[in-house]
Amino acid sequence: MIQAATPRLVLASASATRRALLASAGLRFEAQAAAVDEAAIKEAAQAEGIVPADAAIMLAEAKAERIARRDPDALVIGCDQLLVCEGRWFDKPADLAAARAQLLALRGRRHELVTAVVCHRQGGRIWQHVAVPRLVMRDFSDAFLDAYLAAEGERVTASVGAYRLEGPGVQLFASVQGEHAAILGLPLLPLLGFLRQHGVLGG
Repeated sequence: MIQAATPRLVLASASATRRALLASAGLRFEAQAAAVDEAAIKEAAQAEGIVPADAAIMLAEAKAERIARRDPDALVIGCDQLLVCEGRWFDKPADLAAARAQLLALRGRRHELVTAVVCHRQGGRIWQHVAVPRLVMRDFSDAFLDAYLAAEGERVTASVGAYRLEGPGVQLFASVQGEHAAILGLPLLPLLGFLRQHGVLGG
């Protein structure tokens, strides 16, 4: 047995990258977008002095809970990711100009991708995990940045970091520490370990 027939897995996300990570691992699942007010949750967390790891859990929890209310028998996977650099939280850039400003702010500095995953079933959270990959951007030139943005175009606005590490964005970096899947938005190895323990995947 690779995967049990029940419970059904539901990914509470519209992210193509997260769907691809689960599919590449051989999992059978459904994907449902969870409409939550992420900006409001982040603002409240920052106003209350909540640390990024707990804020990421709050966001992932909100997504999982929203879908789990509609489908309580499913095992629902919620995920979220915060980019933190020197105490500042970053959001997905609204456009290419915002992406350029964000990459300039990250250039030559270390940042963290605080990446949370939460699993819900039958009315409650049954598991959670936070991974914190650490990445250092190299001190790239303005000319390289402009060429990179021209090559990637609007795709950079889909990422909280304004880069796709699985694409040309890897050229922005001097060093990367952490699970590749977690950098892309889903701590896959810890999740697979939990699913084995929970009897969803074979041992």
